[in-house]
Amino acid sequence: MTHTRHRPARNWGARLHETLWWGMRAVVLENELLRVTVLAGKGGDVVELLYKRRDLDFVWLAPGGARDPRDVAGGAADDVAAFHDHYQGGWQEVLPNGGAPGAHRGAALAQHGEVAGLPWDVRIVADEPGEVAVRLTVRARRFPLRVAKTFRLLCGSPELLVEEELTNESGVALEVMWGHHIVFGAPFLRPGHRITLPGGAEVIPHDTPVGPGGRRVRAGGPHRWPVVPADGGGEVDLSVVPGYEEPSEMVYLTGLPTGRYEVTDPARRVGLGVRWDASVLPHLWMWQELGASRDYPWWGQAYVVGLEPFAGLPTDGLAGAARNGTALTLEPHGERALWLSANVIDDEETG
Repeated sequence: MTHTRHRPARNWGARLHETLWWGMRAVVLENELLRVTVLAGKGGDVVELLYKRRDLDFVWLAPGGARDPRDVAGGAADDVAAFHDHYQGGWQEVLPNGGAPGAHRGAALAQHGEVAGLPWDVRIVADEPGEVAVRLTVRARRFPLRVAKTFRLLCGSPELLVEEELTNESGVALEVMWGHHIVFGAPFLRPGHRITLPGGAEVIPHDTPVGPGGRRVRAGGPHRWPVVPADGGGEVDLSVVPGYEEPSEMVYLTGLPTGRYEVTDPARRVGLGVRWDASVLPHLWMWQELGASRDYPWWGQAYVVGLEPFAGLPTDGLAGAARNGTALTLEPHGERALWLSANVIDDEETG
């Protein structure tokens, strides 16, 4: 981590410090309400988003723990395992390939490759009691892309702010899939939690089941959010998080008038609201893995819901998204800016 001046220790207001997380370089941003840990040594992942008033972390961590991507001992070469072997949960940047491995314009790309597995450079850009911010940057290896993202916390605010710039460093136009792999699980997520989206969203199911035991949502569509036809007849309300060991599911939400959703616990009256620039990431992937997958890679240990803003669909890789016109196009030497935020909702505190 680099900074331009000596930083005296501070234990009040907004503050930050450097640390190691499972042996990898990380930075912790903190204020009176939130503690956010960003894993600079791997992907710039958010691996902690802790709401202090309830001692509640909205980040799901995989039961196998975290592993440095440079440690590849013991595993067979596999373009899917390249992501899963080092997936610790949390919140990943996905670029330039979303979903399955494949090749595009001569570049072989692994599952969700490639920036989620790279170390990012870090620079402190604000370090005052009223505001802290760190800027992470990385260059992809198989595509001429540079990503910069700034994480920011303000004193007394329960909101994490993220600002990004994606740059095409080449003189040719590029198609990319760009997304944020945001996954909810324990200790927060439980059956019956509610997912709220703006009105007008359409649901496009993945073409085939994504796990054992069939599927919950009938193929075809598009369907209108949130109540959609069930695969075996009847209806499914996608706004309600299912129970344990229900079939896995993958659907894509399109036609969002604004980029926002909320996941809330109606019993505890607490949740997280995510906002983003839907003009850049116009789709929302909803992935549900509820414990029904008893083989690799989940072994029945994952009860999670992913709500992932994305440019490009489906989760079959960049080549398909380029063909169907949903990939994001970067002009030669072009740049796209993006903003996102994650805000804690606490009705007991505000009401």
